[in-house]
Amino acid sequence: MNLFSTLLKPRLKPNGVFYDQIKSILGFTPKVMAIYEEAFTHRSMNLKNDKGNSVNYERLEFLGDAMLGTIVSAYLFEQYDSAKEGELTNLRAKIVSRENLNAIGQKMGLMEWVESTHPKASFGADIHGNLLESLVGAVFVEKGYEGCKRFVLKKIIDPYVNLETLDTRILSYKSTLIEWGQKNKVKVKFYTKKDEGLDPNINYASIIKVDDRVLVKAREISKKKSEEKAAKRAYYKLNL
Repeated sequence: MNLFSTLLKPRLKPNGVFYDQIKSILGFTPKVMAIYEEAFTHRSMNLKNDKGNSVNYERLEFLGDAMLGTIVSAYLFEQYDSAKEGELTNLRAKIVSRENLNAIGQKMGLMEWVESTHPKASFGADIHGNLLESLVGAVFVEKGYEGCKRFVLKKIIDPYVNLETLDTRILSYKSTLIEWGQKNKVKVKFYTKKDEGLDPNINYASIIKVDDRVLVKAREISKKKSEEKAAKRAYYKLNL
């Protein structure tokens, strides 16, 4: 048994709360609980295995991200037999977008089981999607491609992805706003700068000007999120 498993042994026991919850989320009885413990371990725990390698969910997150892209691509290829490459790419992007994965991970209640030295309230929205990807990676490690595919389709796609409404969702309000400006010969400009305010979760501030007139403002944790938040406000303010 490696150091990681020894330190977290109480959570690995069959019939324990964590074991029962993971079993419920997965829809099957896990055989290698240590991999699921790793999938819910934040780097702040500073755990290492017997080889001295760091143990947290980030490697599984990387693997799960790749598996989700592959499984969703194959699923859409089968579901939309007449769709062109661009259409399939757009649909896949909407399903595996950070915003969508965050929402799914939150609905699944994955954050409740993360092991971290940080208060859960200090995490941003991305933690939900990160845990979802790491869980998918863990399933792949234990069950292989076919088992991972069954899990993704049954536990993620079927309950949380509505293909009928998916095509109408906007993936990027910023891109939509820029395209609208180009089409209608309206000058749309984004101005974003560092925001050194008191709130540590707010690092950037964005302003959108339309024909040199300030239309909306927004603040967020990253430049990308700040501009996207402002663009969404502009989208609705302009009744697009």
